[in-house]
Amino acid sequence: MSNTVVKIENISKQYRLGDVGSGSMRDDFKRFRYKLMGKDDPFARLGEENIRNKQSNSDYVWALKDINFELEKGEILGIVGNNGAGKSTLLKILSRTTGPTTGSIKMKGRIASLLEVGTGFHGELSGRENIYLNGSILGLRKYEITKKLDEIIEFAGVERYLDTPVKRYSSGMYIRLAFGVAAHLDSDILIVDEVLAVGDAEFQKKCLGKMKDASHKEGRTVLFVSHNLAAVNQLCTSGILLNNGTINSLGKTSVANIIDAYLKSSQPSICIVDRSDTAIHGNHFSLLRLSDNNGNFKSDFQFDQEINIHVKINLPDYNEYLELAIRIEDKNRVPVFTIHESLCKFYDENSFTSLIITIPKKFLTPGFYSMVVCINYPGVTNYDLLENILPFSLLDTGSEFSRYENLNYGSVFAQYSITKNDQ
Repeated sequence: MSNTVVKIENISKQYRLGDVGSGSMRDDFKRFRYKLMGKDDPFARLGEENIRNKQSNSDYVWALKDINFELEKGEILGIVGNNGAGKSTLLKILSRTTGPTTGSIKMKGRIASLLEVGTGFHGELSGRENIYLNGSILGLRKYEITKKLDEIIEFAGVERYLDTPVKRYSSGMYIRLAFGVAAHLDSDILIVDEVLAVGDAEFQKKCLGKMKDASHKEGRTVLFVSHNLAAVNQLCTSGILLNNGTINSLGKTSVANIIDAYLKSSQPSICIVDRSDTAIHGNHFSLLRLSDNNGNFKSDFQFDQEINIHVKINLPDYNEYLELAIRIEDKNRVPVFTIHESLCKFYDENSFTSLIITIPKKFLTPGFYSMVVCINYPGVTNYDLLENILPFSLLDTGSEFSRYENLNYGSVFAQYSITKNDQ
């Protein structure tokens, strides 16, 4: 028997732009008439790609277009993409709060969804009453909900306000109770949108742990949308990248591949920062770029390749205290390591000094990185500062890195030597 619990086939969602109330009934009637005649939807070929910053020449837009994927029991799917990519629309279709324009959905079991603050709750009812209301919507009997009540209350941490109408809850309290209900009542599929951003750090950690347990221990299938890539990487077993309503060419694949593709699509590929036309006092950096050992300027490197950072600095006046600092940061802007070097030994008769800093091969783990570079000057911290520049990726070379697969991106391999002690 197949373990597939979610099967999405050619799902598309079309929306009408502008004054939706004008002419929409006429269009619906035209659709109905064509359907009775056995003809295709007359609006199926209309509409443009969902690019939010592009002026539309059509009254229709495809929020989703030809989405296909399958999920097995116990799988956790991470869905990432830029704002307007179609993530929330996809989850609303899966939650049955809106229907697709074309395509079919096959799902096995009960569905619990947490789409946005307020969804599924009645503001005039108390927290306790909303727990029973949501359980009833899922098809549970009252005694089944009562068995889970204490667990939900303890998880949400809102016991004091349980008999207060939820319209008086803060957004954080709302989400605590809503997630507690969705996660603890018996459902086979759990759908979670970007609502965890409302909660505090402690509650987010608790939610991620609960979703992981729901998958690993209870065999529930989870669909998770978030802009928190660290959470997606930590929780999910597979992922898809949505871009303008369509699935990225990678399709459904590993989380690491999806995160890398997302970061690469959202980061500039430029590997050169040229400020040579503005090299004045207070603007020391003139040129920065990256290259391999063959002199090729690039932003993609192999795990077993050295990375050369070329820095051209304007140093018109000798100052023994000037210092160059370069910080390498991972994809979450977390510092990995920092280079500090005094510049006094690099002065010469020219105004400009060119340096090459080499990051050794097999030092950084595969992933995406960027840099912060600055000149430190006595009494003035960050005399000339450039942040989030020179983004580069370190690519996995396969078998060479496979033995380190359990390391997190952003790790470093310490450079050290070992000698035998014969004493």
